[in-house]
Amino acid sequence: MSGRGSATTESAVPFRATLGRSYRLFTAFRREQTDPDHFYGTLARDTVAQLRSYTPLDGAVVVDVGGGPGYFTEELNAAGARCVCVDADLGELGLRGAPPGTALLGSALDMPVRSGSVDVCLSSNVLEHVPDPERMADEMVRVTRPGGLVYLSYTVWLCPWGGHETSPWHYLGGHYAADRFARRYCRRPKNEFGRTMFALSASRMLAWARSCDDAEVVDLLPRYLPTWTRPVVRVPGLREIVTWNLLLVLRKR
Repeated sequence: MSGRGSATTESAVPFRATLGRSYRLFTAFRREQTDPDHFYGTLARDTVAQLRSYTPLDGAVVVDVGGGPGYFTEELNAAGARCVCVDADLGELGLRGAPPGTALLGSALDMPVRSGSVDVCLSSNVLEHVPDPERMADEMVRVTRPGGLVYLSYTVWLCPWGGHETSPWHYLGGHYAADRFARRYCRRPKNEFGRTMFALSASRMLAWARSCDDAEVVDLLPRYLPTWTRPVVRVPGLREIVTWNLLLVLRKR
């Protein structure tokens, strides 16, 4: 992989985090289990629009960490990027057939990507599924070139949807919520607490971002919420419940 040349000007509708956008995302989110193509397709298009507000994508080399079946990879390629999807689960990579573009089988905790080789490193809703989130975040910074962008978002554990399909019972404990789900549906949840899903707070990753020596913070915000909710990230306690999905945007030094 190689870094990009000079930035290009892209013609795109300016990204706006409005209440209407939040409503559309929430409506799509409610269909995640029954119509994943609609939900993940909607989210991927929204993510590309948001990402463009931070950096040009035309010709950029992008790594989609934990991209699975390739919804984000597909939209990034359509935006003119050259995207590589890295995922540790071969089954996830093959859910929709061969993922678009290039795919690498590898762990987000030890990516098979050369240091400083990509323009953008993106991960959407993966961080809460790894046992060592700081290590994954460090890996994302490592593979990004100086001046490149890290776009990292995840679902905060104490928000109403923190337990994923076991919500809101995760408020009574992750193991309890998983066991309740299994009793009700006669199967274990896909997101099994303590194995494939972990209780990750907003405060923990905010502390990581602010202490990262190799990157500077560009933005910290509730990813799905309107612009005017941005200050909630600065309020301890409240941010754990209200933020829903925390977005960390950093630029590699």
